[in-house]
Amino acid sequence: MKLRNLTTVILLMVFGLITTAQQMVPLPIDPKVKYGKLENGLTYYIRHNSFPKNRAEFYIAQNVGSILENDSQRGLAHFLEHMAFNGSKNFPGKSMLNYLEANGVKFGTDVNAYTAFDETVYNISNVPVNREGIIDSCLLILHDWSNAIALEDKEIDEERGVIREEWRTRTNANMRILEKLIPQIFAGSQYANRMPIGTMDIVMNFPYQTLKDYYHKWYRPDLQAIIIVGDINVDITEKKLKEIFNTIPKPENAAERIYYTVPDNKEPIIAIAKDKEATGSQVTVYYKHKPLTKELKATIAGVTDSYLKSVTAMMLNDRLKEISEKPNAPFMSAYSYDGNFIVSKTMDAFTTMAISKEGETANALKALLQETERVNRFGFTDSEYQRAKANLMSMLESMYKEREKQKNSSYVEEYVSHFTDGGSISGIETDYALFKKIASSTGIDQINKYIQNLIGEENIVVTITGPEKEGVSYPSETEILSLLKNTKKEELQPYADKVSNEPLISKEPTAGNIVKTMIDKKFGTTTWILSNGAKVVIKPTTFKDDEILMSGISKGGSLLYGEKDIPNLKVFNNIIDLGGLGNFNNIDLKKVLAGKNVALTIGLDDRSEIVNGSSTPKDLPTLMQLLYLSFTDQHKDIEAVEAWKSKVKDMLKNVSANPRSAFKDSLNVALYKTNQRKMSLKPEEIDRTDYDRILQIWKERFGDASDFTFTFVGNINEQELKPLVEKYIASLPSTYSKEKPGIDKIGIRMNNYTNHFEKPMQTLTSTVYAAYVGKCKYSLENNIKLSMFDQIMDIVYTATIREEEGGTYGVGTQSVLSKETNTWMFLLGFDTNPEMQEKLQKRAIAELQKTVTDGPSEKDFNKVKEYMLKNHTENLHENKYWLGKINTYNRYGIDDLSEFEDIVQKQTPESIQKFMKKLFSKAALIEVSMKGIQE
Repeated sequence: MKLRNLTTVILLMVFGLITTAQQMVPLPIDPKVKYGKLENGLTYYIRHNSFPKNRAEFYIAQNVGSILENDSQRGLAHFLEHMAFNGSKNFPGKSMLNYLEANGVKFGTDVNAYTAFDETVYNISNVPVNREGIIDSCLLILHDWSNAIALEDKEIDEERGVIREEWRTRTNANMRILEKLIPQIFAGSQYANRMPIGTMDIVMNFPYQTLKDYYHKWYRPDLQAIIIVGDINVDITEKKLKEIFNTIPKPENAAERIYYTVPDNKEPIIAIAKDKEATGSQVTVYYKHKPLTKELKATIAGVTDSYLKSVTAMMLNDRLKEISEKPNAPFMSAYSYDGNFIVSKTMDAFTTMAISKEGETANALKALLQETERVNRFGFTDSEYQRAKANLMSMLESMYKEREKQKNSSYVEEYVSHFTDGGSISGIETDYALFKKIASSTGIDQINKYIQNLIGEENIVVTITGPEKEGVSYPSETEILSLLKNTKKEELQPYADKVSNEPLISKEPTAGNIVKTMIDKKFGTTTWILSNGAKVVIKPTTFKDDEILMSGISKGGSLLYGEKDIPNLKVFNNIIDLGGLGNFNNIDLKKVLAGKNVALTIGLDDRSEIVNGSSTPKDLPTLMQLLYLSFTDQHKDIEAVEAWKSKVKDMLKNVSANPRSAFKDSLNVALYKTNQRKMSLKPEEIDRTDYDRILQIWKERFGDASDFTFTFVGNINEQELKPLVEKYIASLPSTYSKEKPGIDKIGIRMNNYTNHFEKPMQTLTSTVYAAYVGKCKYSLENNIKLSMFDQIMDIVYTATIREEEGGTYGVGTQSVLSKETNTWMFLLGFDTNPEMQEKLQKRAIAELQKTVTDGPSEKDFNKVKEYMLKNHTENLHENKYWLGKINTYNRYGIDDLSEFEDIVQKQTPESIQKFMKKLFSKAALIEVSMKGIQE
């Protein structure tokens, strides 16, 4: 039997990097972060970062989760998280959320929390910190979350229904399957029966004191960390933090925080779970192993472990993807990773997972085991390793180059992980240097020794999940055990890595030229008119040091084609990227692009043909070559397309088993009548697709570059871009035809419509949607007013349908004002208990009509206004935001940017009221609801 001691393997590698074993010390903490502990045990991280400017993140992380509940408290760790937003010592009732939203910090978007098995984390994000008082208030909120949540009886009772409806919304087939698997694969561990959502019997009936006991036992400073990152003065913030949090007493006789272990298993654990509403089948094999200790994770051993996990997963994933794209592949997709054993902090697992076709889970399992054994027996090839290493180092290089432009959130995530999981926070400068050293000194033999120590004969867990359906069978435990045993004896061949030295473009194009240059001061752009008629718009920015975004748009789109092409148009965007480019299929193209930080896709929407790409400044020439090939030389790969069609047909077999699918189809009919372009893809449509016809459509849509406008935004050097544009864009073929976009002859429904239906389901749920539609000419001001109303209704529904009624986890709202058709839509939707459906449906409509008639409250209006202004300020420092606004201007002649702030500033509750009264006076109402019933 193979002895698996991964720590020993990693340490042997590390000792080759350092001079003596005595140097195995914790890596230094990044000097840019202020790290410390108070006398009461509270940990804190404070860092100044000015990206984005005048913004900060405030987090409290707790090494406390559902794993610490006793049997009478199941679900209370999560319940307590909810209660943190329902009143505290210094912020009674909803005053905390009201204060934050009055400063543009939106509940759900910027203010949120999550509860897991081993941790609970609260966040206040994107806080405007241009006033010192806001920082003080956020610190006070964190203080109250730490030890002063009110837990008032009335608020507890009102929240019970909200959590019940969260349970209802989340309890789909996947959740039910997980709830069946967890007790089996974690048998003998505390993890077996501690799902964070808990049991609804406890949630709806627990005594108030039970929640308070959990809170006072576990929410304490020695298990908490405060993380603050943003445009703040670190020293002043640290002083304030100490003043506020030192008042919290150090716990006496504190309960031990036990980190519950997962037992080893000599014989494989087999778990099979099915559900009537499951839409797909999945096979997973776990090879459990002990993680590095927190002490070792904090040293260079932790960085080495991260490097090894990354490159091995990349290499095996490439092999699995290659198999999945072959005809008659044993699985539809597959991947691997090495990390936490599902939810456990005390056990890791090297994991391989495959999505199989219906009834073919045994074949998928066999293939997974074969590929794992192939690696175990023969290892990886050096050429595979060189590609994986190049890809990993390219990503790290980009992070290093962007080190001065990292967002607050990236640092927060790093520090939360450091507190909850251990590891090091040395900073990207140290990490990048260490990764380079590890990469240069680690050969393929060491990589193979590491991966082979992961794959043993003990601590194996196999899970199989899928639909509970007549005629669909799954392998028995005996058959699975036999597969595990026989694979070890099976004759296998080493993987043969096919590598090409061909250039990306076999024949370089003849360059065109720039015939005209124009400057647009409105957006700070330069426009080049090319000799083939194409237009190139350039917007240099300094927002990111290692990012260039590109898009190309031409009028036309799928609406130019008739009904017989609808199946081809529905799959066009999927299939056109399957073949590869030039002389390379998709698999070989990925190999050629190893080490390049570049991406490009093409596709159609209703009225345009579109190309989107991104790269670093260093890899811009490669992006331009891919752009050229995407217009001129799509690689035809019949096998890849047939494999994709086979996979999609199988995936669509069981879509109807999910009640959400039936609802989606009904909603599409309600909104778009008989328009087949808007309906979900059906299996029979796959049979009617024609690959040659799709390639013909591609030639028609992308064969004329003259009416394309290409926009580049980012860290652009115009002198370096110019010859690339002349060579790879000005050389594109052109016919100089000017097309108009296609026309939707059916459009959205403009008459009242109602469809209330029942649907058998496992977890009884009612889903309710209502859409108001009408005509309205597009303008930036009209769009802003509709958006403000949308967000105001979100606040109204949170207060009424969620909090007052306790009838839903949340009401979703969405609005759109079309630039093409001058139509508008406001959509609301929610899940609820079938017994409450009629009541909540009526109240949702009544609250909307009340807001339209009476206008929004000053308080709700100001919350939305502050958020929109804050969000706009942040967006002005994002390349993707500028790219979108420039595209809108070039495509429609509409400036959605220059007057945005002025228009928002001049709005009032009365202006919103007047506008919405006008819209709703002529609106059609479309209602669709699905009521769950027992089978």
